[in-house]
Amino acid sequence: MSDQSSAHDSKHFVVQKGKAQCNQGDQFPQYKVTTHQKHYWNDSQGIEDYLAVTEDDLQFNPAGPSFGQCKLRPTSGGYLPCIYAPAGKWQVTYEKVKIMGKSCVTEASRLQCSVGGIITILDHGQRGEMSKENVKNADSKTIQHINPLVKMDDFTEMVEEDEIDAY
Repeated sequence: MSDQSSAHDSKHFVVQKGKAQCNQGDQFPQYKVTTHQKHYWNDSQGIEDYLAVTEDDLQFNPAGPSFGQCKLRPTSGGYLPCIYAPAGKWQVTYEKVKIMGKSCVTEASRLQCSVGGIITILDHGQRGEMSKENVKNADSKTIQHINPLVKMDDFTEMVEEDEIDAY
């Protein structure tokens, strides 16, 4: 095991339903995966929202002006709309995991815009959820200290009954 730390330590992979931000814009579009329709993070059902974003996924939803008003384009009454123009691929991508030969985007990644803005990750898009296994393996006493309103034994029993009903 290496002692070297990485910019990606404790970072999440980015999925299509996440949101990007430009340091010069005022809107936060979702990513649009165009490089594949095959690899998902934490979704076994293949829901499009969980498609993995790669270094070559440079489009956003909604399409331009994706980031709203651009601070680098002032006018007498405010700012002109964003003219999103990526200057190459996503940078600081996770090289150790490839999807169809392309590196994955994480919360540490960034994308330079030719107009001058820097696009970063506002929201990676993944959400944790509790599984039945989490409930079964939870320590009742610890849960009781964290949330005294939850009666863990009753909750565990309900989850086990739900499993029996499923068969």
